[in-house]
Amino acid sequence: MNLDQINDIPDILMEFLEYHSTVRGHSDRTVAAYYMDLKILFRYLKRKRRLVSRDTPFQEIDITDVDLDFIQDTRIEELYGYQSFSPESGQALSAASRCRRTSSVKSFFNYLTNKRHLLERNVTQELDMPKRQASLPRYLEESDCEKLLNVCDGPYAERDYCILMLFMSCGLRVSELVSLNVTDLYEDHLRVLGKGNKERVIFFGDGCREAIDDYLMVRNVVKVQEKDKKALFISQKNCRFGVRGVQQMLEKKLLLAGLDATRYSPHKLRHTAATLMLKNGVDTRALQEVLGHSNLNTTQIYTHLDNTALHEAAMANPIGRRHKTEAE
Repeated sequence: MNLDQINDIPDILMEFLEYHSTVRGHSDRTVAAYYMDLKILFRYLKRKRRLVSRDTPFQEIDITDVDLDFIQDTRIEELYGYQSFSPESGQALSAASRCRRTSSVKSFFNYLTNKRHLLERNVTQELDMPKRQASLPRYLEESDCEKLLNVCDGPYAERDYCILMLFMSCGLRVSELVSLNVTDLYEDHLRVLGKGNKERVIFFGDGCREAIDDYLMVRNVVKVQEKDKKALFISQKNCRFGVRGVQQMLEKKLLLAGLDATRYSPHKLRHTAATLMLKNGVDTRALQEVLGHSNLNTTQIYTHLDNTALHEAAMANPIGRRHKTEAE
């Protein structure tokens, strides 16, 4: 996001956003989330403290005058109220939204306390994260992957097949896939720019290499628009293939393969890659690197999926196979 065009927030918030954008190198999406969450916080606090008329529309509450005194008066009960507050009356926030909002507030107060040393006490230290229902990621079985790959046909068959192969074998995020340039391709690996502008290398097998080569033969004869000349995946309009285009392509292929298009998305193909790697002996730490997870806890959710491996591990223990009669 272009911070130079923002003029509806106080200086202290702008400095926080600039810190995350330039010093921490966070993505535009992350910075935009901080911007929206903290704007809502300040407007909520102003209304809660009756500093604005109740008749003032929430989106029109001016927060440019928010200063350090206003911020350091924040009480923990106000923050708990903010966690589930929705500007739209009657609209409940999801657990994920409440968690993200709480993370934004904690990050802001940590910045003021530990980086700028403007606050002596960080009220968010005792702020609990909302409970989030843990759910196992949905993924395709190997046989379903085969079905999906087998329905790639038509004028964009090579492109679509290559995209699906990269999703299901490399575990790319959809944003990472559409951002790939031809210069990011090497003989046996990709160079990927992930979350927080962190670069990582992902290796691929011979099948992926074959899919890439087949697609490049088609792609290299396409007259690509000048602005997207380096883009790897090209749309029907001869420009960079976008996220929505990938989503629509996948929906069509799922239907052709006889799979439920409402249950799967590009992100579920990423889960598929992670699960297949884990089932075939990939170490969790290595999987963390492949997926680009900054926290191992994010990766470890996949360890709950492979019940077969857990069963085999239990059966391999000789004590577990010992019967009472053998001891008599």
